[in-house]
Amino acid sequence: MPKKILAMLLPWCCLLTGVVSAQAPEPAVVYPAQLMTELAALRDGAFRSDYAYRQVAHLSENIGPRMGGSPQAEQAAEYVAAEMRKLGLDAHLEEVRLPHWVRGAETAELVQFPGQAPQTTQKIVVTTLSGSTSTTPAGLTAEVIAVNNFEELKQLGRAKVAGKIVLFNFPFDKQKAAAGSAGEAYGEAVAYRVAAGKSAADLGAAASLVRSVGGADYRLPHTGYSLPSGIPQGAVAAEDADLISHLAAQGPVQLHLTLTPQVLPEVIGHNVIADLKGSEHPEQIVVVSGHLDSWDLGTGALDDAAGVAVAMEVAHLVQQLHLHPKRTIRVIAWMDEENGGRGHDAYEKAHGADFPNYVAAMESDLGSGHCLGYIVKASAKAIALLQPVQAVMQSAGANVLRPTNSSPGSDISPMVRAGIPGLAPLQDARTYFNYHHTAADTLDKIVPRELQENAAAMAVMAYALADMPETLPR
Repeated sequence: MPKKILAMLLPWCCLLTGVVSAQAPEPAVVYPAQLMTELAALRDGAFRSDYAYRQVAHLSENIGPRMGGSPQAEQAAEYVAAEMRKLGLDAHLEEVRLPHWVRGAETAELVQFPGQAPQTTQKIVVTTLSGSTSTTPAGLTAEVIAVNNFEELKQLGRAKVAGKIVLFNFPFDKQKAAAGSAGEAYGEAVAYRVAAGKSAADLGAAASLVRSVGGADYRLPHTGYSLPSGIPQGAVAAEDADLISHLAAQGPVQLHLTLTPQVLPEVIGHNVIADLKGSEHPEQIVVVSGHLDSWDLGTGALDDAAGVAVAMEVAHLVQQLHLHPKRTIRVIAWMDEENGGRGHDAYEKAHGADFPNYVAAMESDLGSGHCLGYIVKASAKAIALLQPVQAVMQSAGANVLRPTNSSPGSDISPMVRAGIPGLAPLQDARTYFNYHHTAADTLDKIVPRELQENAAAMAVMAYALADMPETLPR
């Protein structure tokens, strides 16, 4: 799998390592008393504020789905920049060249299967993946072969695969997710969404389908990024993946599939960059961020209007409390996290020379579930300097510092690769992948109190990083 795709997956599939520190003993590191008072004020202010929720509501309901390259995505960028200017931040848009991907028709039905009643078909719930090519408008009809994994496909070989539709029926591990390891479950299953089409195409398949990557089986298909393969690619609802597999085990199954996505000429989209300038070291930057773009099936409330709104809330709280951090807090609303990561590529190209001055980068991109603390990619010495933050966040239950060996977010990964400490809220994601990349990612899934928890965690950490006596060691 290409390194870039692996980098996109690592935040979800990495096993977090190191000692989890959940207690808040008397910190060995001492922050100035004024700073501790300000951090407590930010924490408490977050629980009194509905600013983040109002931002999620506007992005997800007033603007709606924000597929990169769409008019809604551009409207969202302009909206966030304007909101940051209202708070007094120096905000501007930076260009990102984007593919303009349009979904088109997506239908599927079983037209031949064992036990079939005469003159009947069975509907299959399907959605298109981003790397798909188009069928003809009339669709294609071919036999379906079902496999559980890449190894089974390889064992079949080209002679049994060529001209067929391949279904990869690899299940999302719901028990693992329910036990608190949703990211690991996602990482295992999403490898099929990303690479199944290419694997099938390499053996001459006519099309590729994958079992949807998610935890709730309500006949909801989950869309997402996949590698371009030269063949039609889709994701079917979990129930339909099982249906096809059961029937295919009994005898030949034929599927009629219509997927007509289009990749239109590139358009110009934008990242939003908004700075709350530091009072003493404005060149030293602390990044807080989420991504503006979303998939087009739902309204992108969890993924990732919530992350953008929490980052915006950091600036709102600091300004509302009339605080003046020594270092610059930079709010970034990323574009194109979902379909290739061109936003963070453009940012690295424009700002990479300044990375030595960056203090840390934070990203929220796992919804808005109960916040337990922080995932941290940094040295042990750097993590030790964050002990006072644990003490401040103990009353909110968000005082875990969990080390990781990879970037805690895909858009901050170029900064993390450059050695900048990376952080993300550590969230309860047990139900997140029930809605992820589906039509059910809507505002009602946001729990206001839990969104406030995430805002408090990001605001306290960001301000601590921006005002602490010394920067984190690399």
